[in-house]
Amino acid sequence: MKIMTVCGHGLGTSFMVEMNIKNVLQELGVTGVEVEHSDLSSVGPSDADVFFLAKDIAEGGAHLGEVIVLNNIIDMDELREKVTALMKEKNLI
Repeated sequence: MKIMTVCGHGLGTSFMVEMNIKNVLQELGVTGVEVEHSDLSSVGPSDADVFFLAKDIAEGGAHLGEVIVLNNIIDMDELREKVTALMKEKNLI
């Protein structure tokens, strides 16, 4: 499974969310999930299975397929909740 974190420029925000998702996956004991980051203009539906986007660019990423929208990109509780739900949905925990 591959997760892609996406922001407007593919620099700070998406990289921070990538690192935080990796930390949550480690906390959950989940292995075998690849996590990368990109900018919205460079990413396409075939680049990942699931895309995490901030709410301010969510509409622009609707074409990507399975999108998880983060209301607050620095809220670790929200991220942990959404990553955990995704891992349960995918039968990885």
